[in-house]
Amino acid sequence: MSKQELEVIGQGTACCPGLSAAPLAEDQAADLAKVFKALGDPVRLRLMSMIASRGEGGEVCVCELTPAFDLSQPTISHHLKLLRQAGLIDCERRGTWVYYWVLPGVLDRLAAFLTTTQPAGAPA
Repeated sequence: MSKQELEVIGQGTACCPGLSAAPLAEDQAADLAKVFKALGDPVRLRLMSMIASRGEGGEVCVCELTPAFDLSQPTISHHLKLLRQAGLIDCERRGTWVYYWVLPGVLDRLAAFLTTTQPAGAPA
């Protein structure tokens, strides 16, 4: 696994047009690749799903995430760190526990990028 830093992609604005709208520029492709790389690991994808399933504004304690995996707590923390560096989640320490939530609009921007429009009259 690479130890390179993952940068947060543009928050608050659409990162790029939809996949079928226009070819991606090189920098847009690089930014999106960082996000998809973070989601490309089954553990991180499950963590993201567990956090996102709390709904808009929901949060989950790391103490609820760790038991779901047959991995050490430092390994889970490493995966959560990579999701944070990719700009997908954020966290806050409260006493001895850390709480995680999905950053607003992140999933909507990814969904908008992946969504293709159906041509008129095409079967759904």
